Amino acid sequence: MSSHNASAPYYFVPGPSQWPVLGGTTLLLTMLGASAWVNGATWGAYLNFAGIILTLLVLYKWFGDAIAESEGGKYSARIDTSFRWSMSWFIFSEVMFFGAFFGALFYARSISMPWLADLDHKVLWPDFSAVWGGVGPAGTVEKFTTMTPFWIPTINTALLLTSGVTLTLSHHAIREGKRPQTSFWLFATIVLGAIFMGFQVYEYMHAYSDLNLKLTSGIYGATFYMLTGFHGFHVTMGAIMLSVVLYRHMKGHFTAENHFAFEGAAWYWHFVDVVWLGLYVVVYWL
Repeated sequence: MSSHNASAPYYFVPGPSQWPVLGGTTLLLTMLGASAWVNGATWGAYLNFAGIILTLLVLYKWFGDAIAESEGGKYSARIDTSFRWSMSWFIFSEVMFFGAFFGALFYARSISMPWLADLDHKVLWPDFSAVWGGVGPAGTVEKFTTMTPFWIPTINTALLLTSGVTLTLSHHAIREGKRPQTSFWLFATIVLGAIFMGFQVYEYMHAYSDLNLKLTSGIYGATFYMLTGFHGFHVTMGAIMLSVVLYRHMKGHFTAENHFAFEGAAWYWHFVDVVWLGLYVVVYWL
């Protein structure tokens, strides 16, 4: 959203749109491809990538319509309030999303693992020991090495914390009407996010080839890649959002008083930062 127009309708209601159903369809294709891919189907990777590309295309067109409506003067302060509530509920749903994954990690590590190692289960699993990151009875999981916080995860933590600072500096700059400073600090945030993702890709390559840590490496491998992978996806989406905001800022879509697109993307980025801090402690240190 850019600016409030005094002549805007009381509450703008857009006409029928094909984007919600198309977005749902492309997301379904993405997840079907991902499910097939992790289960060994060679066509799953192609369907997954096709679904991602189509989803991004739908989002590009969908948000393009919203930007055109905003720049066309159809949005009032009431729409701004609606957007703020919508973004707040979206981030809350993301909190629940990651809460479920952290809950799965807690249950597996603190409840299931000690339970399977007690005396009642020694008959079923005589070789099992309640050691997080262990391989279990012989023949069940290939031997692997667990991840440590040094050094890539720690460097990535510093990168994300720094990106939160640069984004805050950019936010203060846009509120003060300092356009060059806004662009500079926003671009710095995007670069830091890209470096974070580069390090994570390298970490995955190292884990897979040198540590033999795979998605099939028991509950440890499953929870590690589930948590870090989905977080990396969110960092990628956040960087895309900030890139769009940077482009719109350079096009002059925002003012010092009205720039909710910037604020919404910033909320999302700070949420991703906070999730990483919890992930860094729980996954890499404990």
